[in-house]
Amino acid sequence: MILSDKQVSEIRAGLLGNVRYFVKWLFISLAVGAVGGAAGTVFSLGVEWVTDFRGENGWTLFLMPLAGAAIVWLYQTFHEEGNRGTNMVIESISSNETVTPATGPLIFVSTILTHLVGGSTGREGAALQLGGSIGNVFAGIIRLDEKDKKVAVMCGMSAVFSALFGTPAAAGIFPLEVVSIGVMYYAALVPCIFASYTGVGIARLAGLPGENFPIPDVPPVTLGSAAFMVFLGILCAGVSVVFCILLHTSEKTYRRCFPNPYIRILAASAIFICLTLLAGTRAYCGGSIPLIEESVKGEAVGEAFLLKMLFTAVTLGAGFKGGEIVPTLCVGAAFGSVVGNIFGFSPALCAAGGMAALFAGVTNCPVTSLILALELFGYEGMEYYSIVIAVSFALSGYYGLYGSQKFVYSKIRTEFINRKSNES
Repeated sequence: MILSDKQVSEIRAGLLGNVRYFVKWLFISLAVGAVGGAAGTVFSLGVEWVTDFRGENGWTLFLMPLAGAAIVWLYQTFHEEGNRGTNMVIESISSNETVTPATGPLIFVSTILTHLVGGSTGREGAALQLGGSIGNVFAGIIRLDEKDKKVAVMCGMSAVFSALFGTPAAAGIFPLEVVSIGVMYYAALVPCIFASYTGVGIARLAGLPGENFPIPDVPPVTLGSAAFMVFLGILCAGVSVVFCILLHTSEKTYRRCFPNPYIRILAASAIFICLTLLAGTRAYCGGSIPLIEESVKGEAVGEAFLLKMLFTAVTLGAGFKGGEIVPTLCVGAAFGSVVGNIFGFSPALCAAGGMAALFAGVTNCPVTSLILALELFGYEGMEYYSIVIAVSFALSGYYGLYGSQKFVYSKIRTEFINRKSNES
């Protein structure tokens, strides 16, 4: 077969275009990944330090009103009262929204303050804002066009998320999947993967090992065990819907009852302190990573998942900063462990499945959820994770943590729907 001159030119142009794309984003993603990895490492070390300090000094809980007032003051001082956090970052990818330069520094400082006083939040949601801000600033410095700026924002999200949690494959896929459910941004696949592995490499050099929860003695897959995971997935779908409704409703209730942001966050501080004293434990303060560890061991108490949901809603709804992802993993782990104990089926495996299923239910990202589960728990339970994630994703409806998330295609029919996430 002899190709015409036109065909040869088209092939040559296509190959050169691919090479230019690869080389261009190789350098950009490595640069964004390095900056994001360094920022994520410093952020993670800061959160760890204040968490340890809080653990040794229980009186920091009573500084919550002061920390809350400081957070409100910071956002007002920098004219970021309307900053929509992760939703703003998502919309900067799906539309013409711009991530403000102040987003990164503000979420960095305010999340550290929230963790210092024990607010029930995570780190990874803050990582998405911090990373998105870094990517946006970098895109402005090198004058990327509007389309390439969106890819740079996604690179930043991947880099900081990966540095914080130590799951580079999941971090590389998450920004591609979370924005528009049903359509993945494949043009950002190579940049996000490169940025993610660069970010986690920086974190590992700094001595951050990443999260890992090995699951001992995964039972063999049988018809009965597979059916049980379907049952767990159904339950987790319900919990994920309740959690999303609780988070969004708490924010709306706070704003309706306390229009003044200072009064709002002071009221939330009082509620949180009272709840903590009534619970008689600090297990639900901060990210609650020990709760995940207890759940994997089958030692989580029955009400743990409900209390973690409540404490997180009280914290985030009022304006304290952080992320929803680690609390989601805690809720899923505790719930799965309790279900496993009740029915006598591997609490450790159910805790892992619950974490993956809740993540899928609230973020609507099944591919990321499966990769995250494999990175956190190992490949031995892959069949179980894929079942529970698929069921939870399908049955959780159009609820989600992020109101700006768009469902391009239906979850249950092969049809175009182009609708946003339910917020309540």
